[in-house]
Amino acid sequence: MTTDLRNPTVAGFHPDPSVVRVGDDYWLACSTFEYLPGIPVLHSRDLTTWTRVGHVVTRSDQLAVAHVPTGGGAWAPTLRHHDGLFWVAVTDALGRGTLLFTAQDPAGPWSDGTVVEVDGIDPDLAWDEDGTCYLTYSALRLTGDRVGAHDGIEQVRIDPTTGRALETPRSLWSGTGLMFPEAPHLYRHDGWWYLVIAEGGTERGHSVSVARSTRPDGPFEGAPTNPVLSARSTSRPVQNTGHGDLVQTPDGGWAMVLLGMRTRGATRGFSPMGRETFSTHVTWQDGWPVVDPVELTAPGAGSFRDDLDGPVPDGEWIGLRRTPAELMDLAARPGHAVLRGEGTDLDDPRAVFVGIRQAHHRSRFAARVDATAGLGGVAVRYDELHHYDVELGRGTVVARGRVAGIAQTWSAPAPGGPVTLWVETEPVTDVGFASMTSDVVRLGFDGPDGRVELAALDGRYLTAETAASFTGRVVGVYAVDGEVVVDAVTYDGRDD
Repeated sequence: MTTDLRNPTVAGFHPDPSVVRVGDDYWLACSTFEYLPGIPVLHSRDLTTWTRVGHVVTRSDQLAVAHVPTGGGAWAPTLRHHDGLFWVAVTDALGRGTLLFTAQDPAGPWSDGTVVEVDGIDPDLAWDEDGTCYLTYSALRLTGDRVGAHDGIEQVRIDPTTGRALETPRSLWSGTGLMFPEAPHLYRHDGWWYLVIAEGGTERGHSVSVARSTRPDGPFEGAPTNPVLSARSTSRPVQNTGHGDLVQTPDGGWAMVLLGMRTRGATRGFSPMGRETFSTHVTWQDGWPVVDPVELTAPGAGSFRDDLDGPVPDGEWIGLRRTPAELMDLAARPGHAVLRGEGTDLDDPRAVFVGIRQAHHRSRFAARVDATAGLGGVAVRYDELHHYDVELGRGTVVARGRVAGIAQTWSAPAPGGPVTLWVETEPVTDVGFASMTSDVVRLGFDGPDGRVELAALDGRYLTAETAASFTGRVVGVYAVDGEVVVDAVTYDGRDD
């Protein structure tokens, strides 16, 4: 019996997946960049149904993301299990650097993080039979807030308890010659050490390539069929496939979890949800992995409701450079969240914004907002330069579209009292030549006489390709100044 796989495996902004099997349990972790809590941990028994059980980063001091530019923060975690401990190796880009976190229970709590003495990104952990720990990484040099030289895949033996490098790093393998060799993972299988990497960049040229050696430190020989997976120059509905991690399936076979993008539009040029987690089957032929193309499965649906009556924010919430607990006061008014503006709007990297991941092409996010003593609203955000919002305050409801420094607004008088504000997304199904966008994003509110739509905006400007961010759409609530009180938060989504 072949293990069933669902795609997307984890929908919405869940890039750079890493997976580990411990007994009959599977654990998966993903990148979170500038959002907190960081690095979600999900659990499955069948590689199909995944449930979030916690996060690696639940305290602000574990990652130095408070002032990183967009795209900084938690990059490409590797999740492993060794000697009774769970380990996560991750890059805190433009923050603390390469970090190792440990936990007895993958649901947490996790350690504060040990800094490792390497200069690179996308760290991987592997141990040989005598317990030697190998840290393999992509030698992309980050200097200040800029990307510097890229020197391929490197490796160094380390003491994982202290983060100390035990030798000078060595060059391991640079792939097939495509750009940005990165995301290395090292495994032992059938007497060989296999090195799986991504190359080609995380855009349309994204690929998975593999090499093998009789030793964990090489030399490595590339597979004759490299790249073993890529969707480039194909009509597949899932593009940008790469950054894969291998795992054995419950039926004794093999699978790969990886990132990909569900593209939309007549040219299939836009990905509203950004980079998501997918999975596919792997077989072994002549000592090399053969990876099946990623196939979409039956369309999914999902919903989220928050009555905001708990002592801490629901685990689905993520905050911009701060934890939701720092941004949402649930104690001031039971059944409500109070957000206190700091004079920063959504164009500011330190905006007071908390949200959940948009995970479906057809969706509606709504919240009842009381801005009697403040200014704020609901928004769908990609980054500081790309967001659509509908804002309440000072007797007016304002819809705003912000694209690369250009802004346009629409407004209407606000009803009295709290107002339900909403953001809806509707996929474009006409694939005619003129239909080059991905979806329509509608902004509005519920007035006393019913629905009031203020704007219907082109969704392509809130996609990975246009915003050029590594994250995905996040829909949520925000405050600009004063106190903004939120309740009745709902999200409903489905894919056609």
